[in-house]
Amino acid sequence: MNGSPGTVKAFVATALAALLASTAAAIPAEATAPPRPPATTSTAAVPPEAIPVPSAAAPLPGHVSTPAALASGRVPAAGPVPPAAPAWTPPLSTRGRYIVDADGNRFKLKSGNWHGASGTWTGTGDRDDPANHHAGEKADRVPLGLDRAPMSEIVAGFRELGLNSVRLPFSNEMVHDPRPVADASVAANPALRGRTPLQVYDAVVAALTGAGLAVVLNNHTNTTRWCCGVDGNERWNAGRTDAEWEADWLFMARRYRHEPRVVGADLYNEVRRSVWDDPNWGLGDRHDWFAASQRVGDRILQEADPDLLIVVEGINWTGVPVDGLPHGRPTLEPVQRLSHTLVRSGKLVYSAHFYDYTGPHHTGATGVGETSDNRYRDFGREELFDVLDRQAFYVSGQAGRHFTAPVWISEFGIGGRDEHGEKPRAWFENFVDHLIARDADFAYWPMVGWHEEGKGNGWALLHWDSAGRRIGVFDGDDWRAGAWSRLVAAEGHTGPVPSTDRWSMLGPDHGDVVQSLRMRAAGDWDAGARKAACPDGQRLAGLAHTGGRSLCTDAAVRDLWAVDGRYEVVRDERHVPPGGDWASGYTKLQCPTGHFLTGYSVRGAAVSAALCVEARTPLGADGRTVWFDRGDNRPPQARGGDFAHGRFKGQCADDEYAAGIAYTGRVGSSRTPDALLCRKLG
Repeated sequence: MNGSPGTVKAFVATALAALLASTAAAIPAEATAPPRPPATTSTAAVPPEAIPVPSAAAPLPGHVSTPAALASGRVPAAGPVPPAAPAWTPPLSTRGRYIVDADGNRFKLKSGNWHGASGTWTGTGDRDDPANHHAGEKADRVPLGLDRAPMSEIVAGFRELGLNSVRLPFSNEMVHDPRPVADASVAANPALRGRTPLQVYDAVVAALTGAGLAVVLNNHTNTTRWCCGVDGNERWNAGRTDAEWEADWLFMARRYRHEPRVVGADLYNEVRRSVWDDPNWGLGDRHDWFAASQRVGDRILQEADPDLLIVVEGINWTGVPVDGLPHGRPTLEPVQRLSHTLVRSGKLVYSAHFYDYTGPHHTGATGVGETSDNRYRDFGREELFDVLDRQAFYVSGQAGRHFTAPVWISEFGIGGRDEHGEKPRAWFENFVDHLIARDADFAYWPMVGWHEEGKGNGWALLHWDSAGRRIGVFDGDDWRAGAWSRLVAAEGHTGPVPSTDRWSMLGPDHGDVVQSLRMRAAGDWDAGARKAACPDGQRLAGLAHTGGRSLCTDAAVRDLWAVDGRYEVVRDERHVPPGGDWASGYTKLQCPTGHFLTGYSVRGAAVSAALCVEARTPLGADGRTVWFDRGDNRPPQARGGDFAHGRFKGQCADDEYAAGIAYTGRVGSSRTPDALLCRKLG
């Protein structure tokens, strides 16, 4: 683009105004965040004394009414008492594309978002004026509605809607905010008076978990401000350092560690472009969302709470939204080529957000900055399904890949009584049909809203007026009721989920990827080299000729390591027996007898060492050489997927283990891997 720096800056800033309307609602321009308060020192949740907590099996107070009833002044009629919440045993983990409880039974996240603690202020004007808060709904740094209804009633409403879990947003600023919330903001819950926002958050967590609901903590924003646009909250580190962000997550995970129904850490909401910078997936810089989420997810599991699910949302937006310039919503598409491998297998969940007025290349803006790209509501039913599968649902739809994981649609929603548009309504019906067809985990945005005489923002499924009277989606005049009923009652997989083989990618592109807790405890086993090691319980199955990436698995045998965890770092041919030259003319880093490959290290592109660990059972000794220096060499219908896109790859069969790596140092070679020694497991 030609022009002076000032002209270019003005043009880009104008174009980026389109982002102000993306995924939630239009918000004003960026404002300066308030100073960060001193860090909170306590790591234990403050007990919510005297807060009514509904029992998981207790009868619920019906509180259902229609706008007509409200207008007439009639007392709301009692609604039907829902059944007790289904029994489930925490903690949660994953098996392939499913989330399961501790008994191995499917736990489908049927969730809603209870927002407010992450902020409702739009960024300009007096924070105390409701007019300066999204839709006039002033939450005062706590979950919305606590001024209008008892917490027990709100939680009971969630159960009436068929939910088993709640996504509970918070801001980093809220975590450190020492100011008590205003009495008026918790008027319907007087026991919360005088508490800080974090202490109110504690009480909400206790009420939800006490009712048998699972809670997923969601770091929604840096500052307590309405999300999501060019607002200073675009990235996890937009308003704080990476170290501060990670420390906040460790604090929150430890705070609720002893509440087993706090089941997940949703790491950051809608990572997107700022005025000048795009987030990325794997470039290794400070805008690399893949690396940041990998790092903090591992730290949470290793240092704070090993039982939490780690929820990673795809990238929400990159590029300048101007026709003719690159721009789009990557969502989970990059996962196919670069997926996470956590230090604890079975803890990764991917997530994505979809709204009708946004699109795969549309921010959702109208007017200035609006592009000619389709919004999701512009696609026909089948084309919409294809787009959704490409952007997100393929992750759970393809079994036996390095990226296979549950996909949680942690935000979707639409206006209710006042939404009369044909396209938005059709989109919602179609989207719900797709959630049902894919048996997908979901979380509606939002659950709680305000109304006066039936009028208000309209997006929530439950609304309370200033007198504490409620209207809900099932009151007979909300067009969404049928689709919502279909969704929460839809048949899907239930009961036991069989154990499945795990496939994991290692990519030491920019540094160590030691995903074995045993090897992390062992220290630096090849100083100065970039090291990669499979998670505990898995073994090396495949390796790329260039680029350093590899594939791990536990196919055919689980946790092959010997109990005492003995390992050897092999840097030469000392374990190649006489007459056992399986790669003539090449240097062979071969494991000793009874050992298998679980990792390796590189210096630049060159092989540095092989990491061999002792097996707990006898291993086969007969082997074959798998060459991949001139092309792919993988088994027919190889499982695990393409773990090194665009590179030559070698892979052992599912019933084999890798016992050695060969490379050459001859002229013209970069000492990259050329062959694997694959042997039968036994």
